[in-house]
Amino acid sequence: MAVQLDLLVFGGFMRLEDKVAVITGGGNGLGRATAQRFASEGAKVVVADIIDDLGEETVEMVVADGGTASFVHCDAVSSHDNHAMAAHALETYGAIDILVTAAGVSHPGYKSGDQDASVKWWAKRMDYFENPATELLDLDLEDFRQVMAINLDGTLLAAQACVAPMVESGKGGSIVTIASIAAKHPDAGPIPYVCSKSAVWMLTKKMARLLATSGIRVNAIGPGYIDTHMTKMIDLIPEERLTQFFANIPMGRKGVPDEIANTALFLASDEASYFTGEILHPDGGYFTE
Repeated sequence: MAVQLDLLVFGGFMRLEDKVAVITGGGNGLGRATAQRFASEGAKVVVADIIDDLGEETVEMVVADGGTASFVHCDAVSSHDNHAMAAHALETYGAIDILVTAAGVSHPGYKSGDQDASVKWWAKRMDYFENPATELLDLDLEDFRQVMAINLDGTLLAAQACVAPMVESGKGGSIVTIASIAAKHPDAGPIPYVCSKSAVWMLTKKMARLLATSGIRVNAIGPGYIDTHMTKMIDLIPEERLTQFFANIPMGRKGVPDEIANTALFLASDEASYFTGEILHPDGGYFTE
C-alpha cells in the first residue's frame, strides 16, 4: 500500500526550508523515504550510508525531484566516519539543523538493502516458533554485540558528531532517533534487536534531558512492522501464525516507509517545538491493547 502526501507547501511555507538535515542509513528503507520527504519540504539533505551505490541512488532520486542532497560514506560504528559525515555537512551546507539516525539492522549479518540475506537468516530460525528457548540458547555473543553496535553505538556516535555544531550555532536543532515497538515489547524481534532498540529509546530520553537547555530537541520514532527489506522475513511466517500476527495490528497491515518519513518530518519541524524526550509509534494500533 502506498501512502502519498503531496504537501510541498504546508500553511503557505515549506516546513524545513533552509534547514540542513543529516540522515544516516539514507541508502534505502526509512532513511531513503525520510531524505526524499525532507527534501520535498525544502531541506538540504546529507545522505549517509555504508553502501555507496545505494546512498548515491538516494541523492539522484532527491535531485531528480528538484531537491538538494549530497552523499557521504559512513559506517555507523566508526567514530571517524561519523565525524567526517558532520564535517561534510558543514563544509557543503554550512550547518547541521537536523539529525535522523536511521542506520540500523534487525539481525546480525544484515547488509543495507540486502533483502535476500534477511530472508535467508530468518529461514534458518523458523524453529523458534516451536521451540522458543532455542533463541536464547543459540544466541552468539558476537552476533549480539554486532547488532547492539550498529543500532545503539551508531546512534550515539552520530549524535556526538552532530550535536557539537548544533550547540556552537546557538540555533539549537532536532534529533530524531529510530527505535521500534521492540523498545517496549519483547516479542517484536530477536533478542539483540529488542535490547538495542530499548537502549536507543533510553539514550533518546537521556539526550533530551542533557540537550534541552541548548535548544536541541531529541525524540524517537518507534515504528511497528514496516514494509522494508529488513522485514521481508515476515513473509516466511507460517500462514496460521501470520493470521495471528496481523490480528495484533488493528489496522491489519504493515506500514510503509513514507508513513515513518512523515512522522520524522513532524518531529524535525517547528510544529513539534514542545516535543522532546518522546517516542511516537506509527504502528497501526499495535499498542492499543
